[in-house]
Amino acid sequence: MSAGINTYKTDLREIFFTLFEQFGFGQVAGTAPYDAWGPDEAKAVLTETYRFAREVLGPLNSVGDREGCRVENGSVFTPKGFKDAWGKLYEQGFKTVAVSPEHGGQGAPMMLQVTVEEILSGANTAFNMYPGLAFGAAEVIAECGTPAQQKQFVERMLNGTWGGTMCLTEPHAGSDVGAAKSTAKRNADGTYSIKGTKIFISGGDHDMAGNIIHLVLARIDGAPVGTKGLSLFIVPKLRINADGSAGQSNDVTVASIEHKMGINGSATCVLNFGENDGCLGELVGTVEHVGMSQMFKMMNGARIAVGIQGVSLASAAYYNALDYAKDRKQGSHFTKWKDPSAPRASIIEHPDVRRMLLDIKAHVEGIRALIIKLAMHLDKAKQLAGKDDDAATYHKGQVEVLTPLVKSYGSDQAFRLCAQAIQVYGGAGYIQDYPVEQYTRDSKIFSIYEGTNHIQAMDLVGRKMGQAGGAHFQQFMGDVGSFVEAHREHPVLGEAVKTLAGAQEGLMSSAMALFGWSQDAGRFPLIPLSANRFLNMMSEVAVGWLLLDAAVIAEKAAASVAADHPDKAFYEGKKFSALWYARNVLPNVEYAARLIATEDTSPMDITDAAFGGV
Repeated sequence: MSAGINTYKTDLREIFFTLFEQFGFGQVAGTAPYDAWGPDEAKAVLTETYRFAREVLGPLNSVGDREGCRVENGSVFTPKGFKDAWGKLYEQGFKTVAVSPEHGGQGAPMMLQVTVEEILSGANTAFNMYPGLAFGAAEVIAECGTPAQQKQFVERMLNGTWGGTMCLTEPHAGSDVGAAKSTAKRNADGTYSIKGTKIFISGGDHDMAGNIIHLVLARIDGAPVGTKGLSLFIVPKLRINADGSAGQSNDVTVASIEHKMGINGSATCVLNFGENDGCLGELVGTVEHVGMSQMFKMMNGARIAVGIQGVSLASAAYYNALDYAKDRKQGSHFTKWKDPSAPRASIIEHPDVRRMLLDIKAHVEGIRALIIKLAMHLDKAKQLAGKDDDAATYHKGQVEVLTPLVKSYGSDQAFRLCAQAIQVYGGAGYIQDYPVEQYTRDSKIFSIYEGTNHIQAMDLVGRKMGQAGGAHFQQFMGDVGSFVEAHREHPVLGEAVKTLAGAQEGLMSSAMALFGWSQDAGRFPLIPLSANRFLNMMSEVAVGWLLLDAAVIAEKAAASVAADHPDKAFYEGKKFSALWYARNVLPNVEYAARLIATEDTSPMDITDAAFGGV
């Protein structure tokens, strides 16, 4: 693949279907606080985003991969073209579509923002991480900071004047954030002297913004051990002058950048704070020792963003593989495989290639639907707050239980589906002439950062399912059950809906097993042993449900479409995505439930020595 050539592709018709026909963007938009928005405005934004992605970000994707970032004189320089793209991104307002007008944004529903983010990330994941992290850090300050902090930082971070990061991980701690050793010492003027080292800091330094605002977890002298003793601090790379401009160095230095498997255009930094005892920070808000709860506001958004990254690359891989399969001729048609004189067929005519493509298509559509559904719940919770608190609580609860699914299933499947796209190409997919090998490398990190997927699984089974006395999970199961009862006799999809019902029953039986283990100390290890499997089961039920829901809508819409209209084939595709998933994926849920019921403890029973090694 030549550097500087756009390879990003998506299907806006598919995005429009999910946004408008399945999840009713038009019913959310047009009502406060989204009364300035409607379907026409959203379509215009998405069309323009796609243009920008193809013309500006897409051509830089391979450039960033090959060139990577570099450190010179303690500063990080991003790949050629990134700085110019940063300016254009903010000039056109793509990152502030859903930002409140109070902070200089356009106030659109989050349903629209997540689709914008999919397009931007699909075109250039590494680049889009920089503004994404700045966005998340600004949101924390907007929600948790003092009015003065909001005024000083938020709009500048949202409009691209300043960048932002979150700094949790330390060399000795990894995911064990409570083991952090970074310290904060109170100063007489109300500031804090920050000292410590943070690793794996995405966008930890770069040359695209005038300053970078780090959100740093540190322990104030005398604070309790563990996560309860951590506080969150605003630590600029450059100190801020009285007039709001960036000033002298704040003793934040780049020790190194990581050399990674993928996302090479994203600078993953080791940062040292206060090596020369000159690093000053200010507490986010006014309360000490609440850093983890504040940081989780950013972490939850970041976890949703990872799911978006996952579907964005899986989708890009799909459309590239699909085009290649239509164009590439190899072998004869399977009905003439014994005829040496038969003409060469496009590989999309080969059954196994069709199987792989339909598998990718179904998963991409289902995961996208899951993300937009989550965003819809966010939007409705915001709309209903103070008007219908019970309904708002329901929508907030669904955000809670769906977030681990979006992050984990979206990221696990992204890596698998991108690798499957390589398989569609055959040997050609393994070389850099085509983009799918980069998509595969870039996507592997998704299941690791922002909390490994096992952390997401334990969050689901150990915290989210028990929230509100289990009400959020029960409401999710009730929503699936209502769909099953409404459509189990559907003339086309009825059998598939019954398969969904069986998967739902398997999921519930496993949920009851988890609850039982939580009451029995001797069987407690079965929970972490089964958590990943359970999260995957719940994800498959959710995706299967949403694909069938889309198919029901598509079947009804297709009845009023002329046979030669392009939408006829489009709606047929929705039907077969749902049927494929129901027939080939949903049966795994019942099987997984049987495996959970065996209460296998062999990973705990085996001795360390029995694992082998030298």
